[in-house]
Amino acid sequence: MGAVGFCFGGTVVNWLATQWPDLDAGAAFYGTAPDLADVPRIRSPLLLHFAGNDQRVNATWPPYDAALTAAHVKHEGFVYPGVEHGFNNDTTPRFDAKAAALAWQRTLAFFAQNLGTA
Repeated sequence: MGAVGFCFGGTVVNWLATQWPDLDAGAAFYGTAPDLADVPRIRSPLLLHFAGNDQRVNATWPPYDAALTAAHVKHEGFVYPGVEHGFNNDTTPRFDAKAAALAWQRTLAFFAQNLGTA
C-alpha cells in the first residue's frame, strides 16, 4: 500500500508513515514533517519533494532528514530550485511543468521500486 499527498496531503503522508506500520511506501509533495519523536516508528521508505521557494515547509526538512537518518529510515528528498509551493498543481500560476514532470517521474519510479507497480 502506497500513499501520495500534496500540500496538507503531503503532511498527512508524513504523519501516516508514523502511525501505520503496514504502509509500504510514501511520497510527500511539500508536506511538513511529522512530530520528530514519532519518526523512529516509520517502517516505510519515503520520497519527499520540496519547492525551493517554500521557506516555511523547507524549514522542517533538515531536522526531519536528520531524524529519518538517525532512525535508519530509507528516504530521499529533493528540493526543486526556483519553484513555489504547489508547483505540481497545473490549475495555478505556481505550476512549473519541468519540476512537476521530474517529481512525478521520480514518484512513479519510487512506487515501482517499492510497490512492484509498473
